Amino acid sequence: MIEYLRGILLENDGEHVVIDVHGVGYGLDVPASTANALPAVGEEVTLHTYLDLKENAVELYGFATREEREVFAIFLGVSGIGPRTALSILSAVRIADFASAVMNNDVAWLTRIPGIGKKTAERLIVEIRDKMKAWVSEARQPVAATTSRQSSSEDTILTDVSAALQALGCKQAIADRAAARALEILGPKAPLEELVREALRHRY
Repeated sequence: MIEYLRGILLENDGEHVVIDVHGVGYGLDVPASTANALPAVGEEVTLHTYLDLKENAVELYGFATREEREVFAIFLGVSGIGPRTALSILSAVRIADFASAVMNNDVAWLTRIPGIGKKTAERLIVEIRDKMKAWVSEARQPVAATTSRQSSSEDTILTDVSAALQALGCKQAIADRAAARALEILGPKAPLEELVREALRHRY
C-alpha cells in the first residue's frame, strides 16, 4: 500500500489535487478539509494516502492527517457508503462532531450531511458506533471563552474574504484556502481590501 506521497503541489481544485513526485504526477481525490489545509501551488506537500483497487480502476485518495484517512477507511466499511460519500462526510463536518452525533444516536444531525438519508444515518450509527468512541473526547473538550470569541471573529473575516474571491470566480474550496493564507500572512486586524488582495495571490 502507498502510505503517503511527498512532492510539489501542481493543482488543487478543492476536490482533486495533482502532486509531482520526482517527475511523476499523482492525481488524488481529497476532502475539502484537506484541500483547504494545503499550501499554495508550487510548494512541497505531504499527503497520507488510501489506495482503492477495483476490477477496472485504481483510485488514489489523499488526506492531510492519518486520522482523516483512518476515518475514511471506517466509512468505507459501512454498507452503502462508497468513496464519494465518505469524502462528502469528511468535507462537511469535523470528525469529532460526527463521532459525537453517532454516539448520541442523533439521526437528525447526521441527515443534515449532504448525501446522508435517514436509513444511511441509522446504518452508520449501528455499524461504526464502537469505532467512533476514540474521537468523542475531542468534541467534548471545553474551549476558553476568549479563544472562542477570537475564533468567531476570524471566522467572520475568513468568510468575507472567501466570499469576495468567490464573487470573482474562484471555487469555494480554493477561495477558503486563499483567504486562510492571507489571514495567516497579514493577521486579522488588516483591512478587508488588503486581505482580499493578498488572497488573490494565493488562489492558484
